[in-house]
Amino acid sequence: MRAALLQISSTDDPAENLATVNAMLQQAKAGGAGFALTPEVTNCVSQSRDHQRAVLHPQDSDPTLAGLRDAAARLGLWLLAGSLAVKSDPPEDRFANRSFLIAPNGDIHAWYDKLHMFDVQVTETETFRESAGFAPGNRAVVAETPFGKVGMAVCYDLRFPYLFRDLAQAGATILTVPAAFSPATGVMHWEPLLRARAIENGAYVLAPAQTGKHKLSTGKPRTTHGHSLAVSPWGEVLVDAGTAPGVSFVDLDPAAVQDARRKVPSLQHDRKYSPPDA
Repeated sequence: MRAALLQISSTDDPAENLATVNAMLQQAKAGGAGFALTPEVTNCVSQSRDHQRAVLHPQDSDPTLAGLRDAAARLGLWLLAGSLAVKSDPPEDRFANRSFLIAPNGDIHAWYDKLHMFDVQVTETETFRESAGFAPGNRAVVAETPFGKVGMAVCYDLRFPYLFRDLAQAGATILTVPAAFSPATGVMHWEPLLRARAIENGAYVLAPAQTGKHKLSTGKPRTTHGHSLAVSPWGEVLVDAGTAPGVSFVDLDPAAVQDARRKVPSLQHDRKYSPPDA
């Protein structure tokens, strides 16, 4: 299976972003991809809750999701909409940061809500309180596909290795980590953490990313790290997309997962243990 990582610089205009992604999906198909992946918050990068309330939709009426489903069906692609910001069902008034795996017939094959909220102060001037606007999910997801089982995660989830261990133990051979990673942490942490998750679990890690300075109509400015990565089950970086928007390709070989897990069968060596005293 050839996968295509779409690296984009989303604006806060969902219609503009959908047009950008549709053009890149055409490139992905022309390049031979059967699986395409977009970054976190593909439909809208914004830290203005008022703007988000004005432009976002519930899942069932979200035009970006409908457009991506149409594109997947038209092009015959498996498509990971890395995540979309969508309105939650009442009584929850926060948004959901939701990843969708779309089948080549356009059906939603699986979906996952980001579990871990990015509530951090990474510099004196850069503070994020994701939980103020987004409700965390409460379930892990592994989806069966013809090219392997896909374990779904989003961005800050990357820092919680037990989630990826659970996904691998549930059979995942491909781990997806769509992201809008902060440059303040990305320089030191992005690649090492992605490689660690691949090595620990003997799985492919596919991490499409937002990049660059985002064109926003309102609210705080936003810049993201870029460097969409594809990592082999042995920990080799197969793709580093740098910082320019574009489409990058990687060929996935199920035998590479089997080989890595045969050489270091650590998934068979997990043991239950009592936690340390508090």
